[in-house]
Amino acid sequence: MRKSKFPSLSQWKQIFKVLRKGEKITLLGLAVLAVGSLFFLATNFYINNTKVVPAFGGTYVEGVVGQPRFINPIYGETNDVDRTLIDLIYSGLMTYDKDGKIVNDLASSYTVSDDGKTYDFQLKDNVFWQDGKPLTSDDIIFTIETIQNSDYKSPLRANWLGVEAEKTSDKSLSFVLKTPYNSFLENCALKIIPQHIWENVLVENFALSSYNLQPIGSGQYSFSSLQQADTGFIKSINLESNHKYYNKPPYISNIFFQFFTNKGDLEKAANAKTIDGFSLAALDNSESLAEKEIKQGWSSSEKFSVYSLSLPRYFAVFFNTNKTKILSDISIRKALNYSVDRQELIKQISSSTKSKVSLVDSPVLPDFFGLQSPSSPYQFDIEQAKKLLDRSGYKDAGSNQRAKPNIKKPAFQFKVYLSSGSKLKDVTELQGCLARLNDNFKNMMKDETNGTYGKGTENAVTEFQKKYLQETAPTGEVGKATRQKLNELCITPQDNALLLRFTLVTINQPQLAQTANFLKDSWQKAGVTIDIKAVEISELKSIIKTRDYDALLYGEVLGLEPDPYPFWHSSQVNDPGLNLSAYQNKSADQLLKEARETLDITVKQEDYEKLQNIIIDDAPALFLYNPDYIYWVSQKINGVNTTKIVDPAKRFSNISEWFIKTKRVFK
Repeated sequence: MRKSKFPSLSQWKQIFKVLRKGEKITLLGLAVLAVGSLFFLATNFYINNTKVVPAFGGTYVEGVVGQPRFINPIYGETNDVDRTLIDLIYSGLMTYDKDGKIVNDLASSYTVSDDGKTYDFQLKDNVFWQDGKPLTSDDIIFTIETIQNSDYKSPLRANWLGVEAEKTSDKSLSFVLKTPYNSFLENCALKIIPQHIWENVLVENFALSSYNLQPIGSGQYSFSSLQQADTGFIKSINLESNHKYYNKPPYISNIFFQFFTNKGDLEKAANAKTIDGFSLAALDNSESLAEKEIKQGWSSSEKFSVYSLSLPRYFAVFFNTNKTKILSDISIRKALNYSVDRQELIKQISSSTKSKVSLVDSPVLPDFFGLQSPSSPYQFDIEQAKKLLDRSGYKDAGSNQRAKPNIKKPAFQFKVYLSSGSKLKDVTELQGCLARLNDNFKNMMKDETNGTYGKGTENAVTEFQKKYLQETAPTGEVGKATRQKLNELCITPQDNALLLRFTLVTINQPQLAQTANFLKDSWQKAGVTIDIKAVEISELKSIIKTRDYDALLYGEVLGLEPDPYPFWHSSQVNDPGLNLSAYQNKSADQLLKEARETLDITVKQEDYEKLQNIIIDDAPALFLYNPDYIYWVSQKINGVNTTKIVDPAKRFSNISEWFIKTKRVFK
C-alpha cells in the first residue's frame, strides 16, 4: 500500500514561496470565501435557532406634573403622584393585572366563607421588606388597624370600618366582616406598611416622618435617592429594581421620576429627549396640541407611542337636592337632562384629544361591565325640556330667562280700627298712604304731628271715603270697609320673582372647563341660567365635605368590581359618604345593599340593571361621558400592553413585562 504524502505543517508554511502571484491571489480568495461561508452559515444557524427576548437593564425616565407628599399607603390615596410611587414600592395581598383583573400578590391563596363574611389568606413564602426584614401577617394587621384608628386621619378609614383582622399564624390571617361585601378583594389591594418601621412613630409625627418620602416597602422597586430644590420642591426620585422581590423581578433596572411644576416644562423635557414617558395633566383635553408641540422628526426609537387606557369612571353633574328648591324639583332635573346634547359635547371634546371619549347614560357603566343598557336614557329634546320647566312654574320672563312668581305678603296691612286720638303705628302708615294718594289729603294733614290722628287726618279720611267709598256715608273713621280700600290702594304685595338660576362648581381643569361652558350655553337655550365656579382640587375637598354646592361637575370611579353603594345609598348623603346628590330612594337602597352582599354574580348584575333605571328616572344627576386615560411612552420601551386600569396610578400594572434591552437565546 502506498503511503500518503499529505504536506506537513512545515511544508504548508512554505506554500507562498513556491506559488506564483496569480496562484497566491486565487488561494487567498478561496480562503476568504470559505471563512465568509462559514460565518454566514453560523450566523444563519444562530438566527434560525434563537429568538429575541427581554434582557435585564436600562433606565426608564417618567415626567410628572406635581410632586409627592406622602409615599405612604395610609395617606397617599388622595394624590396621583403618591399613588403611582406607592404602587411601585409597596405590595398588597391582592393587586391588578394588565387587564384590570384582581389577582394574588402577597397572597398565595385565599378562601371565602359561604356567608361571604370571612376571608382567609395564606401568604407567600420568602417575602421580605426592602431592608431585609421578613414580611408577616403582623404587618398587614398593623396597617389595617392604623387606618381604622381615627387619630391617624387616613382617607381610607371608611373602607375598613366593620372589618376585624385576625392573625392565625405568621403566614396567615383572616378578615371577618360584619356584613357580606362581594367587592372586598379590591380592599385587599391595599398596600402594606412595615410594622417594625412605623410602630414606634407617634401618631402626631406620622405625617411628618422622613419615611413618607424615603419609604421602605416590599414591591417591585425600592427607593434609591431623592433630589430636592432649595425651595423644597422635589425635583426627582430614583427607584431601583428590588433584588429581594418575591416574584419575578422587573426587566428595567431603574425608574427615574422627574417632577415639573407645569405642563409646559414637561413638554420641553419631552422635546429635549430627557424623559421617556408622561401623561398630561388630569382631564387636559389638549393632546392634539401637545402632539404638535412635541417633535415628531425623531428616529423611531425616540418617538412616543400614545396609549389609551380604559377606566371604570364617569363624569356627571350631581344636583344637590338638599341645597336648593330648584334642584329638588324632579321636573327641573329632568329638563336639565333633556336640554343637553351630549353627543355634540363628546364630539367637541374628542376633536382635541387622542383619548376615546364614551357617552355615559348610567351610573353603573353597563358597556364597561357587560350589563344591559338602561331602558329609557335621556335623549336631547329641547322642547320637552321647556315643557317640563313650564310645568314647574318657571315661565320665560324675557331674554330667554325663566322665572317663577313668588308673591309674598306685604310687611304691613291695615288691620285695626282707627279714629280721632289714635296714636298707633297704623296712624303713621295711614297718613303716608293718604298723602301719596292725593295732594289735597296731604295738605289737610300738614299741621298735624306725624302719628297723631287729629282733625286734619279725620278730614282727610272723610274725603277719602267720599271719593272711594261713595256707597257708604263718610265717618272720618277707619273701619273695615275703609281698611280694605286702603290696603287695595296703598299696600302692594311683594312680587320677588324666583329666577331659574344656580351655581355649577367644578375643578379648574381644561376639559371640565370646556364641559361647564357647554352646559351653560345648552341650559341657557332652555331659559336656565348658571354661574360657573371653578376651584382647585384642594378647595374642592372642603366643598364636597360640607356639600356646599348647588350642582357639581365631577367624576366618580367605580372600581373594577363595581360598587356604586358609596355614591347612591341614602346612608352616604353626609361626609365621608360620596352621595353627592343627596339622593334618597328606598328601592334603590335595597338594590344597592343586596348587590354588594350577594355572592351570586347574576343577582348582582340584575340588581344593577334595575338600579340604573330607578336612578335615571329620578334624575339626581346628568351623566355625561367617560374619557380614557392617555399615556405617552417612548417607542424604545417595549412590553407596554395594559388595557384597563382602576385609576391612573395603575398604569404600571404590568411593569414587570416592560423592557428596554434585549438578548437572543436558543429556542
